[in-house]
Amino acid sequence: MNFCLTVNCPIQRGVVAAIATFLAQNGCNIKDSSQFDDKETGRFFMRLSFVSEEGKTQDMLEKAFAEIAPDFAIDYAFHDESEKMKVVIMVSRFGHCLNDLLYRTRIGALPIEIVAVISNHMDYQKIVVNSDIPFYCIKVTKENKQAAEAEIMQVVENYEAELIVLARYMQILSDEMCQKMSGRIINIHHSFLPSFKGANPYKQAYERGVKLIGGTSHYVTADLDEGPIIEQDIVRVTHAQSALDYVSLGRDVESQVLARAIHAHVHHRVFVNGNKTVVFPASPGSYSSERMG
Repeated sequence: MNFCLTVNCPIQRGVVAAIATFLAQNGCNIKDSSQFDDKETGRFFMRLSFVSEEGKTQDMLEKAFAEIAPDFAIDYAFHDESEKMKVVIMVSRFGHCLNDLLYRTRIGALPIEIVAVISNHMDYQKIVVNSDIPFYCIKVTKENKQAAEAEIMQVVENYEAELIVLARYMQILSDEMCQKMSGRIINIHHSFLPSFKGANPYKQAYERGVKLIGGTSHYVTADLDEGPIIEQDIVRVTHAQSALDYVSLGRDVESQVLARAIHAHVHHRVFVNGNKTVVFPASPGSYSSERMG
């Protein structure tokens, strides 16, 4: 069986040796390993992919590792690499990211299980239902925001979703929801913030002669669009291109950046490190960002 182990602990001598020794003694063979010391925060981060060659289950490994973890103050998690993460997608009226995620999931480029799609509009009901995915239209107003979020969270809990993806969902989530799902909500937006806000950022960028269009994907926090960044990318534009070209190129880069952020998260390659992240490169055998783009 193939597993992944993620580790977060204070920087200290011997932790790598202890982990490697533990895996060897439990009949496991390491396939891939990435690690990083952050001298500023004093934290050590590590991700290992390994094979359990002697039939040790995830439960057995977790119980055994719990005996050595306190010696190094390790926060850790074991993950079965054969299991697909359950994801709820939320969308409003811009469907480029939703369509891209549905396609990537269908062809196996994104190893997730989309268990439900939630929207505050009916625009994408047909395409979601045609993909054999449950669709929920939950209207959100100033008056019913608390009740609407409770309904959203009920869907998430009913399907035991581990991740919420805001695929251009144009409603601000409450602080309570952000805290409850901390590290488990991923958002995407254009990279013009904070310069160009409002409904037509690409038009504003065009009028200012911007030469770079980008997308930013990050974890959602109570601070709007300021959560720890997971993935970013840019595309160049010129004076010869129109405002509509800006929009088209922007949608493409947003879709790719969001897909890569989700890919990193579901493979447990992302570690929140204060206000930023540590993102390890894709392991051998998984789809790299180049093959996903």
